[in-house]
Amino acid sequence: MFDIQLRPLKDKVFDPCCQYVPTSITPLRITESAYVAGLLSCSYATRSYTRLSLIFWFVNRALDCLDGALARHRKSASDLGGFLDLLSDFIIYSLLPISITIGQAGTRRCWEAVAILEATFHVNNFILFYIAAVAEKRAKKDDAKSKELTSVMMRPALIEGMESGLIFTLMLAFPDYIEAWSWLMAGLVTVGIVQRTLWVTAALK
Repeated sequence: MFDIQLRPLKDKVFDPCCQYVPTSITPLRITESAYVAGLLSCSYATRSYTRLSLIFWFVNRALDCLDGALARHRKSASDLGGFLDLLSDFIIYSLLPISITIGQAGTRRCWEAVAILEATFHVNNFILFYIAAVAEKRAKKDDAKSKELTSVMMRPALIEGMESGLIFTLMLAFPDYIEAWSWLMAGLVTVGIVQRTLWVTAALK
């Protein structure tokens, strides 16, 4: 919901850092490092090492911001880099609630909440990728319609990157409440699904 408003702040923080990154370190290497940090965060969460899981989660988030900034700084942004960045994010986002629940030896009710949360992730991702597929198809036929649909794609929803990152941080910091966090996030993602579905339906008519 606040990603667009916070983008200038993120750029202000990470863009200056790019000049200090050695040329031997590519944006793709930073993406890979972010992925490894995310996996370590999940691993420590399964063993209830709250502090370590949080540390590597923050490293993951920082590197996830840096890779894109560095690619833009060096004018080396690529479709492959964007794909791997999203892929690693989706894997970590899916693993985190599961890892935390394992670490807390979650009850059946906890696992039910996490299962519903994971289901909302899948539905939301389906909508996003379907929009992207339709936009690419329409771009070949009608550039004007493509631009209209793209603007719909970028419309903010109730929960986006910033809100997701905040809730995942709360999950890691207070794992005893994983059931409540999962229901909260599932509810917010569901609202976002409804928002995007209404926008896409209008655009496809």
